Amino acid sequence: MQGSGVNVRKILCCLLWCVLCLPAAGALSARAAVVIDADTGEILFSQNADEQLPMASTTKIMTALVALGEGDLDRTYTVKKAYTQVEGTSMYLQEDETLTIRDTLYGLMLESGNDAAVAIAGECGGLDAFVQKMNDKAASLGLTDTHFENPNGLPADNHYTTAHELAIITAEALRDPVFRQIVSTQTYTVGQRTFSNHNRLLSMYEDAIGVKTGYTKAAGRCLVSAAERNGRTLVAVTLNDPDDWNDHVALLEQCFAKYEPVTLHEAGDTIVQQQVFGGKVDTVPLVARNTVTACLLPGERERLETVRYGDRICYAPVVQSASAGQIEYRLDGVALASDALVYGGAVLLEHEEKSFTDRLWEKLFGND
Repeated sequence: MQGSGVNVRKILCCLLWCVLCLPAAGALSARAAVVIDADTGEILFSQNADEQLPMASTTKIMTALVALGEGDLDRTYTVKKAYTQVEGTSMYLQEDETLTIRDTLYGLMLESGNDAAVAIAGECGGLDAFVQKMNDKAASLGLTDTHFENPNGLPADNHYTTAHELAIITAEALRDPVFRQIVSTQTYTVGQRTFSNHNRLLSMYEDAIGVKTGYTKAAGRCLVSAAERNGRTLVAVTLNDPDDWNDHVALLEQCFAKYEPVTLHEAGDTIVQQQVFGGKVDTVPLVARNTVTACLLPGERERLETVRYGDRICYAPVVQSASAGQIEYRLDGVALASDALVYGGAVLLEHEEKSFTDRLWEKLFGND
């Protein structure tokens, strides 16, 4: 949040939501729920978050994640008859039409196309191999309570996850900029089709950036949402929740309210002294160009690491206010804020002859 203050209105809204709409643990409509910080994995709210449950079409988050890892999203394929014969929600693939994987991903995530999921799997190594890749990806993320039987979330005995592990999958997917773009898109047109995102939070919650809805009779209403505010990204998951839209708004507001604005440095603060060679002095201060703030959870300030980019030494002459690199603040390896550094003073060459004006000034007034 370089050079920016905190939006006071949003903080007040957070506090109001906490008073009026805050769900206590056990008070949600959801069978299971969790909210995590997408960057650090910190659990901010949890209710039966480790219970194995079916997740319906939120399965498609992993489907998209695996497909994105295959690359070449603009390659085309011809739709096979088998892709068009899948039950449930559909992007209405037509046999023998030609589409790209990218277009199909939009049909997968916006229209929740079960046919899109099967098509993607079929074109990315075949259905069985693709489902194995989904399970392999879950294992690589350290998940032990997630298993996939298909790429679309249709009911199956051995198809399950937990609210917490689904949040971890989503946080991983959000690291892909293409995934972020897809799930935050309201409408998408390809040919004669226009897909509309089923995620109502994109229009009802200002900070929402995705992610996916789901429903089957066995799983109930399932929802995964993500929202960004003041440089922090949260992921909320509810499984089997008849009041999911309202629950997610309340959960996100509750958890954003846990963050507090912290000033990391003020404009003009000296960040470090840099060694100077060949000058009249041996060091020069590097100072911050802007005031930088970040919204942090209690205890995170002490965990921040600073990384400085730029030369570690410099040579005279040094020009005051010239660019001198960058300072970055990281939390668990994730960059939260940054600022430009400038030289806080000028350094003359060690044997540089003084100008006529300087010599005249010294003659008249001395060296003070």
